[in-house]
Amino acid sequence: MARGKEFDVERAVDAAVDRFWRHGYENSSVRDLARTMGITGTSLYNAYGDKRALFTRSLERYADRSMRERIARLQAAHQPRQAIEAFLREIVERSLADRQRKGCLLVNSALDVAPHDAALAKVVAGYLEEIRHFFQRNLEAARHNGALDRHLNARQVSTHLLGVVIAVRVLARTGAGRQDLEAVLAPALELLERRH
Repeated sequence: MARGKEFDVERAVDAAVDRFWRHGYENSSVRDLARTMGITGTSLYNAYGDKRALFTRSLERYADRSMRERIARLQAAHQPRQAIEAFLREIVERSLADRQRKGCLLVNSALDVAPHDAALAKVVAGYLEEIRHFFQRNLEAARHNGALDRHLNARQVSTHLLGVVIAVRVLARTGAGRQDLEAVLAPALELLERRH
């Protein structure tokens, strides 16, 4: 019978997510990660592969518990247009509640890691595309049910809304307050009010 792992693999990934989120990919050595995860470097390699593989797994964990959870929850609770608005407003609230200014791991990675690593850039872009696609499918549904202007270009607006999310997350890391973050949101919210 194979010997079981001597640590909780998923809890250790959560610790890695936190390390990458607070310090970034480049500033998280294998030694730092192993210490944060409460395991040895050998256990890290055996369980997850190298640092890059662990980072990829950490992004997946973060996406599942943050972005994907939010999308599923808001789509279940709201009509399409309201789901988009709730997503945007929640991003502002989460950003303001982030006292350590950690921001969003996906956005941080797009800025810090993606420019230097084409493969990781593709991974990060895939997660951001999930957010854009959430916007697009809800814009199309809202347009179809008459809650939005039927001439609205859902592809363009969904890309714009993704840009708004990224801008809010980056500005919040610089210490921007509610007034500034809501000012970034305001034109997008006005766009969502257009019926014809």
